[in-house]
Amino acid sequence: MANAEAWLDEGLVLLAEQGAPAVTLDRMCERMGMSKGAFYHHFGSMPKFRTRLLARYEERYTTAIIDVVEADAALSARRKLDRLAREAIIDTGPDLEIAVRAWANQDREAAEMQQRVDATRIAYLRGLCEEAGHSSPDRLAVLLYLVLIGGAHLMPPLPAADKHDIYELLYPLLDAEGNTP
Repeated sequence: MANAEAWLDEGLVLLAEQGAPAVTLDRMCERMGMSKGAFYHHFGSMPKFRTRLLARYEERYTTAIIDVVEADAALSARRKLDRLAREAIIDTGPDLEIAVRAWANQDREAAEMQQRVDATRIAYLRGLCEEAGHSSPDRLAVLLYLVLIGGAHLMPPLPAADKHDIYELLYPLLDAEGNTP
């Protein structure tokens, strides 16, 4: 029997592949090879599943990434920015980010989660930029975040290696103020 985490993971895959409207009970059961009863055993209802799916996305693609970067407290802010960029661009493809943002445009609960995610990510970037000594940490944080979000929306999406190269072009904005890696 599949556990709740397996259902949530499959929900994220389906969301990335086909968008929020495709994340239905019938599709989930078909993909999992499980019954509706197995689904209801874990979640009780589709709205409860969606709530947990949003929480899973937020934890996995925001909180967990920040935790990985912060695991090495000895890293300088500049090195943490580099590690964050690497983690963020390899951890999820652009399809999931786009699908969640599209969902947020249609659903209040998804929009609230997306606002939290954006605020958390930008606040974390701002803190690193401030720690690195940048004179405009708010603006640089937004600029760095826009590369991640905007790169996903290009057609075709900007490959991870290209995003990393763009980050490398932006880092001298930190270094130019007398900061070193």
